[in-house]
Amino acid sequence: MTLDEVAELMTCSTSKISRLETGKGIPKLPDVNELIRIYDVTSGTERDMLRRLVREGRTQGWWEPITEGVQPEKFVLDSPSRYAAMETEAVGVRSFNSVLLYGLLQTADYARAVMRALLPAHGELEIEKLVALRLKRQAALTREPDPIDVATVVDEAVLNRIVGGREVMAEQLAFLLDVARKPNVTIKVLPFTTGMDRALLGQFAVLEFADGPAGDVVFIEGHAGDTYLESKSDVDLYIKVFDDVAARALDPAGSAEIITRYLSRLSEREDHR
Repeated sequence: MTLDEVAELMTCSTSKISRLETGKGIPKLPDVNELIRIYDVTSGTERDMLRRLVREGRTQGWWEPITEGVQPEKFVLDSPSRYAAMETEAVGVRSFNSVLLYGLLQTADYARAVMRALLPAHGELEIEKLVALRLKRQAALTREPDPIDVATVVDEAVLNRIVGGREVMAEQLAFLLDVARKPNVTIKVLPFTTGMDRALLGQFAVLEFADGPAGDVVFIEGHAGDTYLESKSDVDLYIKVFDDVAARALDPAGSAEIITRYLSRLSEREDHR
């Protein structure tokens, strides 16, 4: 249906529908009920979810006070809290990381070094707010009763890249070994010896939601900003890419060994100073 067709059925302006579709308008419950009718949403579960989102959307998310005053930047930060909001609702995440570690697995100093490098125009206060947001997100790993399930494949290059200095990197690798002991966290390493894999074209995360694969979302960071892919074909493709690279990666035990080797090298160099 076109914007004009929906607007006519809604007896409203085309610009109103456009604003709702682009996230620039705040939906009211009567509008959503009418759109549910127009779009013939027959699933009771989906109807209830949409109505709940309207109600809950008017309450402040936990992330909003933390990110207040942080300016978006198209390069890497379209919206400081949009991903956090989606991650809060997710029951699981599958990520492939070829450049940086996934946010839930970062220490404060590692995250700080990443933010400073990616957001050179942001001041220290904004950087600290973003670090605080990243650390607050980690509560999902231990939330009750259902902690988020995290499965991540890390390219060996990520372990080899010194972010924030040797001491910061050593702390980060030690944290990885610790968090990997959680029953809801699986960390695998894709070693250099594996050769080329199509996953290396770029890192991504697949957010999984309780309503099943139809509601899953792929998140990609890039030079033109953040991208969210929601079509079934896109989600299925990225799940297949993740499953393939996970099958080629070391198992959790072998991955822990290679992380430990990198940690030992950093510790040895620190001892020799």
